[in-house]
Amino acid sequence: MLDATDRAIVNLLQDGLDVCERPFAAPAAQLDLDEDALIARVQRLLDGGVLTRVGPMFDAEKLGGAFTLCAMRVPAPRFGEVAAQVNAFDEVAHNYAREHDFNMWFVIGAASAQRVHEVIAAIEAASGLPVLDLPKLEEYYIGLRLHA
Repeated sequence: MLDATDRAIVNLLQDGLDVCERPFAAPAAQLDLDEDALIARVQRLLDGGVLTRVGPMFDAEKLGGAFTLCAMRVPAPRFGEVAAQVNAFDEVAHNYAREHDFNMWFVIGAASAQRVHEVIAAIEAASGLPVLDLPKLEEYYIGLRLHA
């Protein structure tokens, strides 16, 4: 169960953190918390699965790279094995299981479109399964705001 402070933390962190020596200092002050207390609460939210990660989000395309969303149909008995094969690539992020025919979804971000295609081909070769490549056509930002 999230209390009002937890909800305020989730809302505030979506707006980003400054790149500085103590990135949690300003948000802690905004929330009227001690910096260590904010960090402890964020860790508790991570440990509890409320947050899955806190970190930078890079726009690969603006940095000269490329990315794509991928999906796979993975037989249930092989899911762990295939997840390990997919996750072995540094270019892979956000690998999640879904209750759907396409039950594994992940993002590939790389220095070039060519490298994205190489990673897809390598995953297909390692797993023996096809990868559905779903490149971004349009970008949307949907923010989550939690209310008291």
